[in-house]
Amino acid sequence: MRPRIAIPLPHSLDREYAERAIPQYERAVEQAGGEPLRIPLDQTPAEVMQIIELCQAVLLPGSKADVDPARFGATRSPHTAVSDPRRDAVDDLLLQDAFRLRKPVLGICYGLQSLNVYRAGSLIQHIPDFLPEEVRARVNHEAGKKIAVAHAVEIEKDSKLAGILGRGEKLVVPVNSSHHQSADTIGDGLRISARCPDDGIIEALEGIAPDHFVLAVQWHPERSVDLDEPSRAIFRALIAGAAK
Repeated sequence: MRPRIAIPLPHSLDREYAERAIPQYERAVEQAGGEPLRIPLDQTPAEVMQIIELCQAVLLPGSKADVDPARFGATRSPHTAVSDPRRDAVDDLLLQDAFRLRKPVLGICYGLQSLNVYRAGSLIQHIPDFLPEEVRARVNHEAGKKIAVAHAVEIEKDSKLAGILGRGEKLVVPVNSSHHQSADTIGDGLRISARCPDDGIIEALEGIAPDHFVLAVQWHPERSVDLDEPSRAIFRALIAGAAK
């Protein structure tokens, strides 16, 4: 039986975007051997929990929204997008269930940010404002889906992510990029597993508990599963964790 993977809709305020984005994640999960199960954002908490109980793992997708900076005690930047309280509420329910029952978690882009804030971490609200002026032009983190390779990420060699990708001593992977925010203070029980070597921006986080698969990447492997093995390996690792 294929493990069921809970995937919340990316955005409650833009239905067209949500319906256009979600099939990419579903297809990546299916290719890896899982069964995606959509979590609508307009359900009551009780209805969401009924769906969550059917799932063996969680995938937190990207979103056009930004996490409300009040959630990590920061003043809103003028560059911060409108938050999506319904998405945040569903993410919190999914993560609460996953950490309580040790269900595998994969976060992608906004999903990384949501995970980090849930674990009491904080975010850089706008990367260009954070970086020194002489570094800002090195990488365009907001390159978008039309740019297949925006920059490289360097993987920590002793990380779980390195074990998933299995690329030898120096692990450098080309990735796409569609974000203007990133992790800052790292949340409880998480560690950095990849950075952009050109400017130091955090590109992946993972859980430190050996008995719980938690991984989040700042790029979009669902867009590149047909193009490269590392993207496929990330989804296979989630499915393998859910099948245990």
